[in-house]
Amino acid sequence: MALLHRATLVPGKLDLLAAWLPAQPWYTGPAEPSLERVGAFRFDDPDGAVGLETLLVRAVDGGPVYVTPLTYRDAPLDGAALVGTTEHSVLGPRWVYDAETDPVYRTALLTAILTGGTEAPEEITDEHGTRVPRTPLMSVRGTGAFAAGVLPVADTGLELVRVLDGSAASAGPALVSEFGVLARVHGV
Repeated sequence: MALLHRATLVPGKLDLLAAWLPAQPWYTGPAEPSLERVGAFRFDDPDGAVGLETLLVRAVDGGPVYVTPLTYRDAPLDGAALVGTTEHSVLGPRWVYDAETDPVYRTALLTAILTGGTEAPEEITDEHGTRVPRTPLMSVRGTGAFAAGVLPVADTGLELVRVLDGSAASAGPALVSEFGVLARVHGV
């Protein structure tokens, strides 16, 4: 279960991504993009410590859709690629990372792909602290059929699709959505 809070982020997620995206080698949009969210989904961290969200964004004037997975942490993570920091009005300072470099996200993504998993159900806390179900902005599904306790992780290669081309096919297990393939696993 992904637990969300009614909160303000300063700077916001799209602002952080607008500053970070132009420096990525796979990005081909404007140097100073104004971004819009096309879709989003979350995975659940079993330990409840790390926020795991994938945003699909594009420049408001069009162009390709970019897959930008993010993790939200309450402390710095050595070795991970920092997107930026933000102040969460409920949780305090958050370090926002490119989730491709965060082991908690990589494990959640690999597990979803290989076991046929889906996005996490979402709940948002209202002003009284009551949890209210929220419909995710998009659905994803892993195409693998491994049992959760028997995942072949030793020699697998995880490939995150960063620029969507609408491809719906994959040679191996993949994470798919209405936008096409979002990630693939090789070597399974």
